[in-house]
Amino acid sequence: MTRPYIFSKADDPWSRIWFDTSPRHLAGPGDPRHVTQALRAGGWTNYADPAYPHIVLASPDFRHTLVLEPAADTYSAWWRISSQRWHASFGGNTPAEIIAGFTDALLLPAPVTEPYVWPTLQAAGWTYERDERGNESARHPDGITTMERRAPLTSDYFSWSAEVALPTGLGGHQRLWHAYFGDRTPRHLLAAFATALTDPAPVPRGHYDVPHSHLVTQVERGAQGEQLAAALHLIAAVTQSLADRTPIPRDPSRIPGLARDRMTVHTHHLPAPDIAFALERRVSTLAARHRPATTAPPPPHGPSPRRTR
Repeated sequence: MTRPYIFSKADDPWSRIWFDTSPRHLAGPGDPRHVTQALRAGGWTNYADPAYPHIVLASPDFRHTLVLEPAADTYSAWWRISSQRWHASFGGNTPAEIIAGFTDALLLPAPVTEPYVWPTLQAAGWTYERDERGNESARHPDGITTMERRAPLTSDYFSWSAEVALPTGLGGHQRLWHAYFGDRTPRHLLAAFATALTDPAPVPRGHYDVPHSHLVTQVERGAQGEQLAAALHLIAAVTQSLADRTPIPRDPSRIPGLARDRMTVHTHHLPAPDIAFALERRVSTLAARHRPATTAPPPPHGPSPRRTR
């Protein structure tokens, strides 16, 4: 049976002209398959209702779940990730590549020693502060991007958050995207999020397909069409190979759980050089997390983070 032509953003890898867009934390949501394909390749199963516009993925052991449900309110959480002990959420404009940094770490073994989060941000030029109540925060040099670990005045319960908020010119702020993490969220997942957040590599976006085009730089030199789709599949294959400690598969079309129609990628479709470079960066990051952890440096201030079991 011939597949009917249906206009859908799922066809974006073929129908758009892509631009390398930076900085990534201001580039807008991007393609959610950066998140979902790696999880599907890692054995996560989709339990979504096909008649409802959402995605519901569960890990093979049912310890973790991911729900993607678009909402009309830009302040709502579109992405929700949870386990029995912790939960995290992300707004709709959160770049998928940054969320993928968090979810990729779910597929890899947890380090023996939990890493520290703040040194990653400080190394990228963020300004770190800690007050007398133990609240901690770091601010990007652009002045509009922050990450915090804070407790309300009336509570001792700490939570983590990251936010990009643009000044309105009237003394207020307009939120571009927001991420929230309960304080029981494993520190290695938070560190992976911080690493993806500060990664200077550009991300692919359509021309002006960003929330605020004046805040980003776009250069037409990224991979196009099936080359970009191939890169997405290769990222999923590499992620699963590192988690399984097996050789990287040469044929991405054999990755379990991926679509078998237009999203199938054949062996002769190779990423363009610049996308291959971006892929190599992500593979290197995943491989570094896969290696046994070394002793972490002391935190800049305050007590050591709590270890999770």
